[in-house]
Amino acid sequence: MHNLEQRGLRTDISGMPVSWITYREAVRLYHLGQVRYTCGSLMYRVHGGVSALSGERRVIEVNSIIATDGRSRGAVLNYEDYIPPLSNEALFKRDAGMCMYCGEKFRHSMLSRDHVTPLSRGGGDNWNNVVTACKRCNNHKAGRMPEECGMSLLAIPFTPTYAEYLFLRGRRVLADQMEFLAGYFPRESPLRERIAELKKAA
Repeated sequence: MHNLEQRGLRTDISGMPVSWITYREAVRLYHLGQVRYTCGSLMYRVHGGVSALSGERRVIEVNSIIATDGRSRGAVLNYEDYIPPLSNEALFKRDAGMCMYCGEKFRHSMLSRDHVTPLSRGGGDNWNNVVTACKRCNNHKAGRMPEECGMSLLAIPFTPTYAEYLFLRGRRVLADQMEFLAGYFPRESPLRERIAELKKAA
């Protein structure tokens, strides 16, 4: 069994990933009869009150992936034109906490957001123009293009799809949740290799 801080992955009835939910939200969905089917592993059993009629104590078993009624907004968000909000937390996780110039991994406090094409040169503050950089490399690059200061990118920046963004926003994502989300990743997604490495390390 997992601790109660472990989040479940909610999908709509078609199986499209929607959001991460707490155990309280999951129990509420079970209680309201909105869970249509489940998959993945059993995360925890929640014990309820004792029925006055049967004398039995209710137990709700919460799985790591639950499908709920309807086709929700999540189905729309999975289309290719969805652009997730850009944040340093998600950016650093997209780039695995690695500086995209020197290749070293750092704590988040030592990382920064670098604009490949500087804002002063007309570059945008968007997923396709930002990478994770350690503060030393970012300061060295300053307002220049990478090639102007003898630097090169280790990976091409990309905009995550909704399923990829859910993965990036997840905390302590379980192996079955990773595998499920990966089924919605683009074929060429760089995150597929990340998931394969995480599963090997587990």
